[in-house]
Amino acid sequence: MANENLNRLKVVLAEKNKTNKWLAEQLGKDQGTISKWCTNTCQPDLKSLIRIAELLEIDLTDLVRLPITKES
Repeated sequence: MANENLNRLKVVLAEKNKTNKWLAEQLGKDQGTISKWCTNTCQPDLKSLIRIAELLEIDLTDLVRLPITKES
Protein backbone atom coordinates (compact mmCIF):
# COMPACT_ATOMS: atom_id res chain seq x y z
CA MET A 1 0.00 0.00 0.00
CA ALA A 2 2.89 2.37 0.66
CA ASN A 3 3.75 2.33 -3.05
CA GLU A 4 0.35 3.68 -4.08
CA ASN A 5 0.16 7.39 -4.80
CA LEU A 6 -2.32 8.25 -2.06
CA ASN A 7 -1.44 11.93 -1.81
CA ARG A 8 -0.69 14.63 -4.36
CA LEU A 9 1.58 16.67 -2.12
CA LYS A 10 4.53 16.84 -4.53
CA VAL A 11 2.29 18.04 -7.36
CA VAL A 12 0.47 20.62 -5.25
CA LEU A 13 3.71 22.02 -3.82
CA ALA A 14 5.01 22.49 -7.37
CA GLU A 15 1.75 24.13 -8.46
CA LYS A 16 2.01 26.55 -5.52
CA ASN A 17 5.74 27.19 -6.10
CA LYS A 18 6.57 25.93 -2.61
CA THR A 19 9.41 23.64 -1.55
CA ASN A 20 9.72 20.70 0.80
CA LYS A 21 11.94 22.92 2.95
CA TRP A 22 9.25 25.60 3.20
CA LEU A 23 6.62 23.06 4.21
CA ALA A 24 8.94 21.44 6.75
CA GLU A 25 9.57 24.84 8.35
CA GLN A 26 5.86 25.67 8.45
CA LEU A 27 4.98 22.35 10.07
CA GLY A 28 8.02 22.06 12.35
CA LYS A 29 8.90 18.76 10.69
CA ASP A 30 12.12 17.32 9.33
CA GLN A 31 12.69 17.77 5.59
CA GLY A 32 13.18 14.01 5.30
CA THR A 33 9.65 13.46 6.57
CA ILE A 34 8.24 15.83 3.96
CA SER A 35 10.28 14.06 1.29
CA LYS A 36 8.80 10.70 2.30
CA TRP A 37 5.32 12.20 2.09
CA CYS A 38 6.05 13.63 -1.37
CA THR A 39 7.31 10.31 -2.68
CA ASN A 40 4.44 8.42 -1.03
CA THR A 41 6.94 6.34 0.94
CA CYS A 42 4.75 7.09 3.95
CA GLN A 43 1.65 9.20 4.49
CA PRO A 44 1.01 12.20 6.71
CA ASP A 45 -1.61 11.84 9.41
CA LEU A 46 -4.99 13.54 9.00
CA LYS A 47 -4.06 16.44 11.29
CA SER A 48 -0.98 17.15 9.16
CA LEU A 49 -2.97 16.89 5.92
CA ILE A 50 -5.50 19.41 7.22
CA ARG A 51 -2.71 21.81 8.22
CA ILE A 52 -0.99 21.37 4.83
CA ALA A 53 -4.24 22.19 3.04
CA GLU A 54 -4.60 25.33 5.17
CA LEU A 55 -1.01 26.42 4.49
CA LEU A 56 -1.37 25.87 0.75
CA GLU A 57 -4.85 27.44 0.73
CA ILE A 58 -6.47 24.47 -0.97
CA ASP A 59 -9.27 22.06 -0.19
CA LEU A 60 -8.21 18.91 1.66
CA THR A 61 -9.64 16.79 -1.15
CA ASP A 62 -7.10 18.35 -3.54
CA LEU A 63 -4.35 16.58 -1.58
CA VAL A 64 -5.82 13.11 -1.34
CA ARG A 65 -6.22 10.52 -4.06
CA LEU A 66 -8.56 7.67 -3.18
CA PRO A 67 -7.38 4.20 -4.19
CA ILE A 68 -9.22 2.79 -7.18
CA THR A 69 -10.79 -0.59 -6.58
CA LYS A 70 -11.30 -3.05 -9.40
CA GLU A 71 -14.69 -4.66 -9.61
CA SER A 72 -14.83 -8.35 -10.48
